[in-house]
Amino acid sequence: MSLSLNRDTQLCMSLSGRPGNFGTRFQNFLYSALELNYVYKAFTTRDLPAAIGGIRALGIRGCAISMPFKEACIPLVDSIADSAAAIASINTIVNDSGHLRAYNTDYIAVRSLIEQHHLHPAMHLVLRGSGGMAKAVACAFRDAGFRHGHIVARNAATGRALADTCGFAWVDDASPLRADVLVNVTPVGMEGGPERDQLAFARDMVEHAQTVFDVVALPPETPLITLARSLGKPVITGAEVIVLQAVEQFVLYTGVRPDAALIARAAAHALA
Repeated sequence: MSLSLNRDTQLCMSLSGRPGNFGTRFQNFLYSALELNYVYKAFTTRDLPAAIGGIRALGIRGCAISMPFKEACIPLVDSIADSAAAIASINTIVNDSGHLRAYNTDYIAVRSLIEQHHLHPAMHLVLRGSGGMAKAVACAFRDAGFRHGHIVARNAATGRALADTCGFAWVDDASPLRADVLVNVTPVGMEGGPERDQLAFARDMVEHAQTVFDVVALPPETPLITLARSLGKPVITGAEVIVLQAVEQFVLYTGVRPDAALIARAAAHALA
């Protein structure tokens, strides 16, 4: 059906430092296909407390939280689900009659992908990044049983803290390292960013790796993923992450779980 707004339409939204179109296209496609009276819109903000207060005051049903707000939102909500509390990073807020509860569907998505791609806990992991998304990804690997790993981060404070949280080591330079699984959780390779044409890891590291995982979703084929594919390496893309976590957000907002075929159609529409 075509989207028709009325006084009973429930608004869902996102807050990001650099808003994109994926969530808007994905969620609205599903609302329309399932004839749900919802609408979704992306926003950014320079006043985070006021924005979160607006969610509560205006009865906005849900909000996706992206960089750089995933940790800063924590003091502004009323309760936090266990998976988000354990990693002190949120990416979803659900408003139930003025009570704001936070979740982390990034963590759920990454745990699922580790299982789907049969990554073995004995593998050595090198993860680049130390922000809120990196925390979700690193903790997902930790909770999947990974014990041998390095966090690569230029910020010593956040890098050390994340490494300590997960039982990994911290380094500020990945070049001496070799690993079975390489994971990029930085903006390197991101569409529209200053490092969009750069590799998150050096070519010799990619050559050595068994699996390459880039959390950057746009473009789905980052320079890192393109190189890994050319070398015949198994890859996990940011598109896989963004779709899985968005499905979990949709379920939290609406209480409805779409079937796999509809999810695939929504993903194709959103990523086109």
